Amino acid sequence: MRFVPYLSAAFSIAALFTTAAAADASEPEVVATAAFPDTNAFNHVVNGEKNTITLTVENKSERNITLLNIAGSLSLPDTGVVIKNLTALKYGVPLISSVKVQLPYTFYSEFKPGDHRLNIWLEHSVENVVYKVEAYDSVITIVEPELSIFDLKLLSTYAIVAGLLGSLGYFAFLSFFPQTKKTRKATVPTVSAPVTVTATGAGGYQEEWIPEHHLRKSKSKKTGVASGTSGDELSGGETSGTEGKKRKGKK
Repeated sequence: MRFVPYLSAAFSIAALFTTAAAADASEPEVVATAAFPDTNAFNHVVNGEKNTITLTVENKSERNITLLNIAGSLSLPDTGVVIKNLTALKYGVPLISSVKVQLPYTFYSEFKPGDHRLNIWLEHSVENVVYKVEAYDSVITIVEPELSIFDLKLLSTYAIVAGLLGSLGYFAFLSFFPQTKKTRKATVPTVSAPVTVTATGAGGYQEEWIPEHHLRKSKSKKTGVASGTSGDELSGGETSGTEGKKRKGKK
């Protein structure tokens, strides 16, 4: 009867070792940590921009482990209520034993500026069994991006919004204040007066363009020429008569 308590103690110790061994066999040891880059020393998450955090993962077991994905969530720092689950980034790469691997995780934020709790974890599988390992759990600060007058995205957004508002205002103005159509009067083409052209013969001219003293001289020349020709004709007749008389005398 004295051996009964010893036997029960032995069985309990063996059960403890068996459960520990089973636990070790079921879940391999995977260590994961995450940190923001050195340029982001204050752990700021900027709204509307790409935020990157780097995970360092190490498989400290000798089993074949496959990294499935990396995911995260944002929650309230006081109550722990989850605000938004971040998009999971799939990997599907094997984790070699005793080898540290650095993997980037990128996410976007569109939340109210202030302090929030950021949780980052990874999921891996061993023999079709999925396990979850937490990599980051800390309070971060969500901030708005710095404004700049040379920001092309902001300027393009303003231009698009201004164009839409201008077009809507124009259509509203046309619908509420329609413009009256102006009637155009038919214009009758004016016919110009016919131009009379006086055809002149060869050597002809229009006397109305010639000064009077030139006309007088030309008229006097014409009369002189006419009288000269008649005198010449008479003198020619007379000469012809005398020539005839001379011819008769010679005969």
